[in-house]
Amino acid sequence: MGAENALYIILIEKIRQDALVLPTLPEIALKVRQATDDPNINLGQMSDIIAHDAALSLGMLKVANSVAFGREVKVESVAKAVTRIGLRQIKSIATAMAVEQMFVSNNQVVAEYMQRSWRKTVDVASVAIALMTLYVQKNKQTTLTLDSLTLAALIHNIGILPILTEAEGHPEVFANPTFLNKAIIKFSNEIGGEVTKSWGFSEEFTELVMSWSDLTLLPKEAHYLDFIRAGAVYHEIFKSESTRDFLLKSYVAKGILPKVKFMDSDEFSEMLAKARAMF
Repeated sequence: MGAENALYIILIEKIRQDALVLPTLPEIALKVRQATDDPNINLGQMSDIIAHDAALSLGMLKVANSVAFGREVKVESVAKAVTRIGLRQIKSIATAMAVEQMFVSNNQVVAEYMQRSWRKTVDVASVAIALMTLYVQKNKQTTLTLDSLTLAALIHNIGILPILTEAEGHPEVFANPTFLNKAIIKFSNEIGGEVTKSWGFSEEFTELVMSWSDLTLLPKEAHYLDFIRAGAVYHEIFKSESTRDFLLKSYVAKGILPKVKFMDSDEFSEMLAKARAMF
């Protein structure tokens, strides 16, 4: 039995037996998410929560002083950083920082794969955020929100982690890019759905993670899927040129893109740079 089939069988059986080791969202991210969902939380209380985690505090300062917030005066305290960023964005930023910390491994092959995967996630998320920012500005009545889109984009490929963790446990057999590529294509969406469930995310997020690459599902109205897929189009994750052309035209029709070639423009490049500066 080939190693490739062995990895498939192990993953399938662990999924069936509910025995697959799923990543755990760090405690600080859970605290921040729970706090931001509290209608009575204020900026001072949020600052206190973040200040207890050194890595998150430094990350928030970096974000607050990035070009994304367009301020010349730098902030030097967590309280001022939180005030500048605002409660709505803090939830997504804290989750992003927590998720990034999971993409580490002691195995060189797996570690390199994790780093590439995280960079690709950020690439897609940055495009999605840039386009959503423009869309929300032009569609004030939309029910779509930037913070939900940000979170969805950052976890859309989270199913990669358990696969890579499994490979790390058997490096002599599975820590091979060929096996990993095929396993990720076959299982990552399904496993990603299980991860979001274990984290207590809403059904909407689970559906997004499981279906973002399934192009048989095409929402009629503007949807979070569209923005994530636009990121995949921009970074040529979808290989078919005809598929990319079809999607771009549909995004123009939905008002997500002003024109088909918009993502080739200098205007979009500037928007993308600001979105990516948050990471």
